[in-house]
Amino acid sequence: MSHQETMSKSNEHLEQNKREVPMSRAARIASIGFSGGLIWSSVGFITYYFNFVEWNPSFVLEAITTGDWRAGVLGTFIGILFISIISIGVAFVYSFALKQVDNVFGGILFGLALWGAVFYLFNPLFPSVKPVSEWDFNSIVTSLCLYILYGVFVGYSISFDAKEMEEAQKAEVKENYSSE
Repeated sequence: MSHQETMSKSNEHLEQNKREVPMSRAARIASIGFSGGLIWSSVGFITYYFNFVEWNPSFVLEAITTGDWRAGVLGTFIGILFISIISIGVAFVYSFALKQVDNVFGGILFGLALWGAVFYLFNPLFPSVKPVSEWDFNSIVTSLCLYILYGVFVGYSISFDAKEMEEAQKAEVKENYSSE
């Protein structure tokens, strides 16, 4: 065995020469969903803090728990975490229904539909959130924008990932075909 072959064998064990194991599609979707929920519910808290909207992200906890603690810092953090976890499921819904939509409009429409579902369909679960007809202009515009941005973030990320994986699979098939 030559010196170069020996060095090549010993270099295989170096971390810089190891290949990263790719995440599964489901793990990538879950990661996108959690990140989207974390980012945009945190931005939602900032909009609440600066009085652009009338409710804290902890309002989602009203559906599952009671107590004054929800209005405090702990309630806010748990609300943001809860939204992030729910967002994983929302991302899978987008992936199942709209992953092939590779433009921004799919995400915008998804965000608008989600806003409608949360504040019209599920509003009875959240007693502290007034009906939309009683909101001020700032709350309507700010919440619509947040949901649109969330929808675009999740939607475009999932669509981009699906397209990248499709192209990688095509390249792999082409590579395997040409090597035969």
